[in-house]
Amino acid sequence: MRVIAGQYRGRSLKSPADTRTRPTSDRLRETLFNVIAPRIDEATRFLDLCAGTGAIGIESLSRGAAFTTFVDISRRACALIEDNLDHLGVPEDETEIVCLTAETFAARQHAAGWDIVYFDPPYDIDYSTVLYEFGADYSKLLNADGLLIVEHHAKAQMPDAVGLLRRWRILKQGDSSLSFYERN
Repeated sequence: MRVIAGQYRGRSLKSPADTRTRPTSDRLRETLFNVIAPRIDEATRFLDLCAGTGAIGIESLSRGAAFTTFVDISRRACALIEDNLDHLGVPEDETEIVCLTAETFAARQHAAGWDIVYFDPPYDIDYSTVLYEFGADYSKLLNADGLLIVEHHAKAQMPDAVGLLRRWRILKQGDSSLSFYERN
């Protein structure tokens, strides 16, 4: 697995030894960043929720995001993300790694929101709690004009709306789909 573009382009990333983590394919990652690249600049705060290897969040940093938060329930995944960041020489003041469930993280209050959130949980879990937290009228998880992207199995039905979230685009590639949400 490699970083596709930007500052760390072509650099290798470590992958997990087990098969429990399902890294987003290079092809889907490239498609994702083709869509969101115009939204990434030196002020972008990016959240990689259920980060696994950290490849999505690392790609955002490579392409110019100012700060990326990586969240994963697995301590091994968090250690792997830390190894990948150290291997690339990413400055520590540009990242944060949090070992929590996506549901717990989304339910907490945060000092600042994010401009782009990528949520890629195991395909067999219930997405509704996290979607609800992002769509709730009191939620400050997404900044103004923020974007939530949810990776899910292509056969899984995702809602068109949850609270103040509205889905505006779906991209399908192989067995995976990306649903793009914005707040109204």
